[in-house]
Amino acid sequence: MAAALTRAEKARRTRQRMLDAAARLFTEKGWTATTVEDIARTAEVGVQTVYFTFGTKRKLLKELLDTTVAGDLDPVATLERPWARDVLDAPDAAGQLALQAAGARRILERSAPVLDVVRAATADPEIAELWRTNTEQRYAVQLRFAQALASKGALRHGHDAQSAADVALAVLGPESYSLLVTHRGWSPARWEEWAADSLTRQLLP
Repeated sequence: MAAALTRAEKARRTRQRMLDAAARLFTEKGWTATTVEDIARTAEVGVQTVYFTFGTKRKLLKELLDTTVAGDLDPVATLERPWARDVLDAPDAAGQLALQAAGARRILERSAPVLDVVRAATADPEIAELWRTNTEQRYAVQLRFAQALASKGALRHGHDAQSAADVALAVLGPESYSLLVTHRGWSPARWEEWAADSLTRQLLP
């Protein structure tokens, strides 16, 4: 049993090493210029190990995106994670929106560079589909949050859960984060404060 656990832990660490190598190379060189051979060399594994583990470079990118958004390798849905439960359970609307902004900041600090890689590579139809799926997943999370906000009787006149989710998707998206933090030099803390304030002004009476 101990040997099996050791093998499983070794495999997990090797998988993470390949993901880390891919993240660095994709963000430094771009999707097209990075080869599986580059990833294998940087991770200090054989090329066949990369193919055996992930299948294709596109599938590796998908797993990299999933794990950087989640923050770990655990297969736990976003809405089942503790931070999301805290958002849903927040007793007041302003507190909920502050928690949404804080959660988005933590995710985007990890994942914005990878999301930028995916968005820049959407000329590839499979990567374009990955981007669409990610956007739909983010909208589904924001819609559930907006429904919780509506249940608190807190939405500004003219908004329903769907339009509130649209606003949150725009304000808390990687596009705004990359523009303000990556390109304009804002700190993540400043972005979080701006995002929470923007949501409050847009969505609450």
